[in-house]
Amino acid sequence: MPDNVTPHRNGDSLPVGIVLCADDYGIAPGVGEAIRHLLSLGRISATSCMTGSAFWPEEARALKPYAERADIGLHITLTDQAPLAAMPHLAPQGRMPSIFRMIFLSHGRWLARPSIRSELKTEIARQFDRFQSEFGRPPAYLDGHQHVHQLPVVRDLVIELFRERLSRDGAYLRYCTERLGAILRRRYYAGESLGIAVLGRRFAQRARKAGIPGNRRFSGVHDFSGRIPYGVLFESFVANASAGTLVMCHPGIADGALAVADRVTSRRQEEYQYFLSNDFLESLKRHKVSISRFANK
Repeated sequence: MPDNVTPHRNGDSLPVGIVLCADDYGIAPGVGEAIRHLLSLGRISATSCMTGSAFWPEEARALKPYAERADIGLHITLTDQAPLAAMPHLAPQGRMPSIFRMIFLSHGRWLARPSIRSELKTEIARQFDRFQSEFGRPPAYLDGHQHVHQLPVVRDLVIELFRERLSRDGAYLRYCTERLGAILRRRYYAGESLGIAVLGRRFAQRARKAGIPGNRRFSGVHDFSGRIPYGVLFESFVANASAGTLVMCHPGIADGALAVADRVTSRRQEEYQYFLSNDFLESLKRHKVSISRFANK
């Protein structure tokens, strides 16, 4: 770990290691460029990859030098993007549903229909296979774009995939659950954080019962509106952090490809600039936090 990212000892206490994970690698070249830069500086320790993107093969090659330095995971994508192959029942127009539509469909048991479940299982497997074929190794962990991996039906398929193809030392799942008290202490976006945590509770219970490792705490939720400066938000994400905490983030450089693929553009640039700043390093030091891989816990 580079010296410029690890806080110094404060008294007798040692810094707490957290996983700082950049989501959406592969969605656009500018996002990949920013994430690789932060990885090279040791300012993030994990990134989640969208292998359904047309940019993934090239982005995977550029990411390979970081395979031993960070956790490189699969960001299972079942919302808002085009699937890797036809999904006539779930994505008849060639684009997968919004996350709100997926929540409705999953809790209405529509996703449990055999034809839909089969489409989901096949698409998740395609994304896993494309990760491995282009990156040259299986992912270090699994999570989901917009936390889709924890929805009913999808969560069972993710647990099944992990047990069949990723059950090895060091591999893990992202759990999005967090204690109510911790959410309320952060003050910002408590409603959104609580909603994600409630949706993920059953997934975490089932996966942990199956013996699948994962982070013990989770933060990083906000609405990308920019009404609260990201530095202020990050302070709340790492305040009172404990071992096993995973903080998600979305750094990037806004480019034309990103504008086509996603509504979140300039806010990614703000996060990227923050992680390059001395304010970020001072925040880590102040809260006695260091950036660490999951396996180092």
